[in-house]
Amino acid sequence: MTHRSASAFGRNAALVAAILGWLFDGFEMGLFPLIGGPAIKDLLGAAAAPGDADKWFGAIIAVFLVGAATGGVLFGWLGDVIGRVRAMALSIFTYAVFTGLCGFATEAWHVAALRFIASLGMGGEWSLGVALVNEIWPGKSRAVTAGLIGAAANVGFLLVALLSLGLGSVIDGTRSLLTGMGLSETVVTQLVANSAWRLLMISGALPALLIFLIRIWVPESEKWEAENERGATSHWMKADLLGVLVGGGAALSIIWAWSPAGLPPAWATAVTVAGLLIAAAGYLYPVLRYLDRAERAGSLPAGSGRAVVGRMLFGAGLAGVTLLGTWGAIQWIPRWAMELAGKDVPHAKEYSQIATALGAIVSTFLTALVADRIGRRPTFTILCLATIAAALWLYQGHDAYGASFLLAAFAAGGISASFYGFFPLYFPELFPTAVRATGQGFAFNFGRIIAAIGGLQTATLMGFFNGSFPKAGSVLVAIYLVGVVLVWFGPETKGRPLPD
Repeated sequence: MTHRSASAFGRNAALVAAILGWLFDGFEMGLFPLIGGPAIKDLLGAAAAPGDADKWFGAIIAVFLVGAATGGVLFGWLGDVIGRVRAMALSIFTYAVFTGLCGFATEAWHVAALRFIASLGMGGEWSLGVALVNEIWPGKSRAVTAGLIGAAANVGFLLVALLSLGLGSVIDGTRSLLTGMGLSETVVTQLVANSAWRLLMISGALPALLIFLIRIWVPESEKWEAENERGATSHWMKADLLGVLVGGGAALSIIWAWSPAGLPPAWATAVTVAGLLIAAAGYLYPVLRYLDRAERAGSLPAGSGRAVVGRMLFGAGLAGVTLLGTWGAIQWIPRWAMELAGKDVPHAKEYSQIATALGAIVSTFLTALVADRIGRRPTFTILCLATIAAALWLYQGHDAYGASFLLAAFAAGGISASFYGFFPLYFPELFPTAVRATGQGFAFNFGRIIAAIGGLQTATLMGFFNGSFPKAGSVLVAIYLVGVVLVWFGPETKGRPLPD
């Protein structure tokens, strides 16, 4: 196993698996923002009250984010217990299968439930793939591999838009193909109706095939194996996962409080504050218990657990800022483009998603290289300020769909996505091997709960501004100012090796 893990083939197989896993992650994440509108309207039917579709859209995105946060901790824990490779295969299986099942939903809440389970695997795959690649590749390559992983997700976003365009242009051929496969006319009509959202969801099950590549060719991390051999991984306990269950339930209660069937704003705010505190405590519980056992057993230096928890909370703050900006504002661009273009300009939402994805592919790769050159904290600061500028240009400088709008979407989508090339480089540098998957899983994915809470307010803000998404988006991007300050409270890790 040691020889296999150290070989060039093994390193490349691990990188390819992580890139493909994150590419399909991007595909799954980009799928719902693109087809969520037609899907919800189809499922709610003509009897839905005005505004219900927007509320369900925000709620399903929020449920997805909470599931990813829970999965980041759950599968991160699993990766630190049984190894990165086996846990990554399980996470990919989870998000692929349950995304595919969304295509068979008959109620809006079915999509919410299935997206929640799918997102458990998606949140886990990010932390596991990043941990594996950073541990198996030499330090001098970390910036390049981080950039590739970040860019891969946005290739997935691009594929969603291209697939949607392709289905739209050859819908008759698709219908004939499905009919030729023996499907009834009723089933075929359901699959291709309303922007073919059911067929696109079902196609999300394809990443399950990636499991065979992972199990056959991808070697385990030597760093994790060394920790396992010296007994450091034995301090994780299954019973501690009860905390994750409680934390996930608390986070879901926040989503319910702001849902169409939820509570008045004052009560929803109270539930949000209490739920966020309980969720943080629940997700941290297995880590705190592990750190306590490891310190008492001598596997970790006394007092080191406090630093680990501090960095987990610091990372969650950074991720929360950027994820809130992305999911609260940027992910709504395709829907806004469709509203601006109207029925006279077909595929406006697809072309806007192509623009944002292309910008993101370029920027995520370059960001990791820049961070490796000038440092982590200056890079994050520049990205926050640049995102605000690009988003305001998009939101306040455009009231019609056209070439200028697409250029602004390229800039705003690209710069705001740059952080996803930054985090695969920075977060692994914050944690020792024994808690790396769990630590960065919490840091990146707990930020999704913060994003979910803020993203739920997008529809509320739109209502406050008489339905104006540009004004709501302009308010939400102010969150990046928090990131400008927060990043300077963390360590500068430029030029340092991964902690053991």
